Formats: sequence, structure tokens, C-alpha cells
Amino acid sequence: MFGLIPFRMTRGSGNTISSLTNLFDNFFSDDFISTFDDRNDIRADVRETNEAYLVEAELPGVNKEDLRLDYDNNYLTISAMKNETFEDRQDNYLRQERHYGQIARSFYFDNVNKNQIQARFQNGVLDIILPKRTIERSSYNGIPIQ
Repeated sequence: MFGLIPFRMTRGSGNTISSLTNLFDNFFSDDFISTFDDRNDIRADVRETNEAYLVEAELPGVNKEDLRLDYDNNYLTISAMKNETFEDRQDNYLRQERHYGQIARSFYFDNVNKNQIQARFQNGVLDIILPKRTIERSSYNGIPIQ
């Protein structure tokens, strides 16, 4: 079509594209970039028992005052503001970084008694108990056959 020649990227040695790929790979595996990895994740374990759903979320570096929980439309949302400062001194070099932002994660749970949800935050770990609603099963509603 109009004399177009397909462009193929190969990763052979001595190839310009290979050199650029290595440059980007090295840049993004640098220690500076790695400090941003997993900073915006809320790691959580979710378990279910016969009576409740249990959520254990790890929020290191978060203060209780900066933490917020919401349960709306069957979604539990955990959100927090993070404000971290990192300082690294070696010889005559000083590296100082600041991270500020909001992290959030939502989980879907149906059949939850919203009025009885309990939460406790201690040592960077948030424990949430979401009790299940009891569904009343009516007695047998069958129609007798004659």
C-alpha cells in the first residue's frame, strides 16, 4: 500500500533500538523510581465466615486521623492521605524526597448489616468487621396437592 516498508524492532546487540530499550529499562529500575513502587497500594486480606466478612488492610505510615472508611451501595472504600519524607545521607551527598497524595481501594460486599460495621486501626493495620445481615427464611409456602 503506497510502497510502505514494514518496520521491525529487533533486540540484537549493537542495535540502536536495543540501546534505547536498555536505557529505559535501566532508568525505570533505578532506586529513585523504585521508591514509588507499591506506595499507592493498600494491601489487604479478605476472609468470609458464616457471620461476617473480615478485612485486614496494611497502611504503614498512615495516621488514624488521615484515614477514612465508607460503605455505600455495597462498596467498602478505604482511603487515606499519605505524607512521607525520606532522607538519605551518604558521604557528601544528600537525597531528600517527599511523597504526598491519597490512596484508596474499594471492595464489593453484599448482604452486610451497615449499622454494625466495626473498625480498629492499630500499628498500621486496619481491621474491619462487616457483619452479614440475617436473611429470614419463611416457613414452607408450598401448596398442597389434592
